[in-house]
Amino acid sequence: MTLAPSILSADFSKLLEEVREVESFGAKWLHVDVMDGHFVPNMTFGPVVVEALRPHTRSVLDCHLMVNEPEKMVPWFIKAGADYITFHAEATRNPQALIESIKKSGKKAGISVKPKTPVESIAALLPILDLVLVMSVEPGFGGQSFMAETLQKAKWLASQKKQNHYSYLIEMDGGINAFTAQAAHASGVEVFVAGSAIFSAKDRKKAFDELERAIR
Repeated sequence: MTLAPSILSADFSKLLEEVREVESFGAKWLHVDVMDGHFVPNMTFGPVVVEALRPHTRSVLDCHLMVNEPEKMVPWFIKAGADYITFHAEATRNPQALIESIKKSGKKAGISVKPKTPVESIAALLPILDLVLVMSVEPGFGGQSFMAETLQKAKWLASQKKQNHYSYLIEMDGGINAFTAQAAHASGVEVFVAGSAIFSAKDRKKAFDELERAIR
């Protein structure tokens, strides 16, 4: 089980300090939310942020591209030093080719689905994926409430993984806190993205530890 703090909720004016703080708590993954202002109504990081962080961290850089035409941006994040590159099923016409391109570069390939997108729509891609990201809020902004109905997607992915001996990780992002993380864990989630639950907490170490206990 892996806890991946989302730097979308960090203080951008001292991002490296924020990263080092959560790493001091034990974080081994960092979730990077990339938004283009078109696929979702918000704009955030570009590859330059990943490139700037890469020399200063050994953490897994888990980049989630919430962008139109991810084919154009994927090469930038490969070059910048991302470890996992996840794009949206809704944003591309040829997801298989993009997955294969990511994997050929030596990176891990993930696909994400919005809350209203049936997870069964990506069934044919499951054998070649390294990660499936279930959005438990509508993508675009942090701090939203958890959508419990998305747990059914995680359960389905877990059953498919077990039945077919697939190797992808099941990740969930949106509204994750110590309470919802327990439900996600019980549904088969393996990577838990938490932003405001950590970075907005008065006692960040305590919040991180509570999340860690919830997923054990």
